[in-house]
Amino acid sequence: MQVKNARRLTAAVAAGVVGLVLAGCGEAASASAPRAETAPPYASVEQLPEALGMDGTTITVGDPAAQTTVRVYEDPRCPVVEEFELTGGASVLRERTIGRQVKTEYTFASFRDERLGGDGSKRAVNALRAALDVGKFAEYHAVLFRHQAEAEASGGYTTDDLLKLAGEVKGLRGKQFDHAVTTMKYRSFVTASQAAYDAANGDEPLGPGTPTVVINGKQVPEESYGIIFDKPSFEELLTKVQEQSVQWELTT
Repeated sequence: MQVKNARRLTAAVAAGVVGLVLAGCGEAASASAPRAETAPPYASVEQLPEALGMDGTTITVGDPAAQTTVRVYEDPRCPVVEEFELTGGASVLRERTIGRQVKTEYTFASFRDERLGGDGSKRAVNALRAALDVGKFAEYHAVLFRHQAEAEASGGYTTDDLLKLAGEVKGLRGKQFDHAVTTMKYRSFVTASQAAYDAANGDEPLGPGTPTVVINGKQVPEESYGIIFDKPSFEELLTKVQEQSVQWELTT
């Protein structure tokens, strides 16, 4: 992978981790990974800035002045995203975001509904957007992925599931949030977010697969996909990106 004027990252970042997880959810990578069994300790992120982007689909968490931007593409029903969030590099990303070194951008897909049946992804994305209105997006996002396996066991996130889980986030439940969840208030956001995901793969007709991680505008490549699931390697990657400027690339 060649990038003009890029500073190369050490090959040691990629060594030994490429084979950890080789595929995510989506046409670009359709296989599934084992479900995570444990989750890292939950860190409160109540004071973290959260905002909806000018494009109407990007949800940004973190200090707007952070020099490193990490965009994550996720479908709430994707088990590989669950692995990334619970035992993979997402915990490192949260720590860096809380520390104001990184800001994290989220784009949500809902294609898993078509494959699995039901509308659990769409309802979850709608609920996440509703949580943003209350300033509780990051906390609620963490709760949903901690309980993804339970929701999937009963057919995917239902309205009752989403309201019940919201009770784990102090200050989230209320007339505004509950109404938005029960009425699918942000249905247009759900549709627009899926369209943004679909468009993220350039000329390809479908999105990049979930999870996909893009750091300062550059996607972690398919051949190094395992890095985002290995916390030490992902932490090293983020550190090197922060140290070596905007442009970066992995070498093998």
